[in-house]
Amino acid sequence: MDRQEAIEFLLEHYEAPRNKGPLPDADVVLPGGNPGCGDVVTIYLKVNRHQDAVERVSFEGEGCTISQAAASILTELAQEKPLSEIEGMDYNDMIDILGREVVQSRPRCATLALGTIKAAIKKYRRDRIREELGEGAPVEDVPERFEI
Repeated sequence: MDRQEAIEFLLEHYEAPRNKGPLPDADVVLPGGNPGCGDVVTIYLKVNRHQDAVERVSFEGEGCTISQAAASILTELAQEKPLSEIEGMDYNDMIDILGREVVQSRPRCATLALGTIKAAIKKYRRDRIREELGEGAPVEDVPERFEI
């Protein structure tokens, strides 16, 4: 994708975001932010427990074109994907999907949604362990908010 196509792709997702809005039955709701510029993305994640995969994912947020378009694009990519596949995504993959030439100067904006969904998956896994072993189970704490 050339520079102009990448810009149009981002603008399309910014102006008409996909999967925007809360999921009332989400397993995890996790806000994420970039305090340096004020971008905010909240991920709503519903997991299919039998397949250990995303059942549905949506977002709410405010911020620059790149951060909000990236959240829209990521939620499209993540629908029905195994959690392990999302956990394995590299931040460079996200930058390439968005158009490296356009977003390389704003990597935090480009990867905010990915970092937040990864943190949401980690929280989901921790919550399932606590559910199985009991509230006092020794599990790694996960922040209640993801910050880049």
